[in-house]
Amino acid sequence: MGQYTQSIGRLIDELTKLPGIGEKTAQRLTFFLLKTPEQDVSNLAKALLDVKQHVRYCSICGNLTEQDPCAICQDAKRKRNVICVVEEPNDLYAIERTKEFYGLYHVLMGALSPLEGVGPEDIRIQELLRRLQQEPCDEIIIATNPNVEGEATAMYLAKLLKPLGMKITRIAHGIPVGGDLEYADEITMTRALEGRREL
Repeated sequence: MGQYTQSIGRLIDELTKLPGIGEKTAQRLTFFLLKTPEQDVSNLAKALLDVKQHVRYCSICGNLTEQDPCAICQDAKRKRNVICVVEEPNDLYAIERTKEFYGLYHVLMGALSPLEGVGPEDIRIQELLRRLQQEPCDEIIIATNPNVEGEATAMYLAKLLKPLGMKITRIAHGIPVGGDLEYADEITMTRALEGRREL
């Protein structure tokens, strides 16, 4: 980075630490910020600091929140007997955007991945079990990602939770709306056929 000033080089280095940001994108962002009014850059810096200082994880579900427990866990209108288990808080937000789910959540903060050394003790499975001992639940919806780690996590949870006597369901997977069958891989097509329903 010898061609840049020290502060420009430092900002580019810091930006490349963000996921999905390579050196070229970091350079573009840096030069964009240099052209941006100082007040806007100051607002961005304050927003970054505020997030780090004020956002924490809900002690009940693991959702991101500025108040504990989070707004979802505090909402008396939510169905308290249905819990949707997701891998990360952004998965929770994806489900919330549908405005179709009115139960509670449990965020695992990851998925099982033996190749990366992530076992059951490394994600929030014990917290889920403790929660189920304290709160009666009729159904657990497993909404982990449809990849190897997500499937392994779903199978592990199903095996662990079935003896507790509640209904265990898995979100459907298959061809997305607007997708073309010719571009679907074998696993997606298999899931779509398995999850078919009567019209």
